[in-house]
Formats: sequence, structure tokens, C-alpha cells
Amino acid sequence: MRINQVLQTKGANVITIVPEATVRDLVALLNEHNLGALVVTTDGTTVQGIVSERDVVRRLASDPDVLDAPVSDIMTAEVRSCEPGESVDHLMHLMTEHRIRHVPVLVDGGLAGIISIGDVVKSRIGELEFERDQLTNYVANTQ
Repeated sequence: MRINQVLQTKGANVITIVPEATVRDLVALLNEHNLGALVVTTDGTTVQGIVSERDVVRRLASDPDVLDAPVSDIMTAEVRSCEPGESVDHLMHLMTEHRIRHVPVLVDGGLAGIISIGDVVKSRIGELEFERDQLTNYVANTQ
């Protein structure tokens, strides 16, 4: 399965945040949209970073005033990304190797979607269910 197939199922809408927004604004958006991470961008296309719930929690542990800091203070600037034509298997390896749960999808360097570990698991379960059904039908028709 390819990443573009996952995006077709889940949609390509990406909730983003600007780097100068406060961490408090970030937390509100994460809560409002029930998300685990947001892409940081000033223009909605160029990825400047990514920021997750984990980033907030880890920073809160050492700095309770972080809620008033800009998102740029806690975001990850070195963002791992993928392209729509790449395989989901490749993405699983990327996520595992780098211990990340959200990966922006880029087309010609511009933001085209985001894939979460939950999206990957859902697509893999769908593949396994399809294979199971095919095998069940095969066995049933050969007896």
C-alpha cells in the first residue's frame, strides 16, 4: 500500500500552527481537533517544524511557564517527511527508527497531508483483513 492511498481514505486536511503562536494556543488546537501533533508553518505549505503533545509534556516538566512561550521554542525543526508514492512499509520503518508518531506528506516540498501511527495501523489492519478474506474464500472454494 502507498501513502497516497492512506491519504485518500483519511483525507489530506492538515491542521497547522504558526511558530509565533503560544504553546497555550497549541494545546487548545490539539484539544479542539483531538490531535497528537501539528505541523508548524507560516504559509500553510512550507514545513518549518512539527510539535506534539509529547513536546509539551516534556517541556512542562521542567518549565511550568512554557504555556506562554512560542511554539518555535518547543517544536522539532528537523522534520522527517514522506512522499505520496512511498510505501506504508517504508513509513513504518521510518517511524520506528526515529521513534516518531506523525509524518508530514510533502509534494514538491509543499505540505500535502500528514500520516499518524494510527493511520498506518488502520491501513495495515485493512490489508490483513483483505488477505484473510481472500484466503478464506480460496479455501472455501477448493473444498
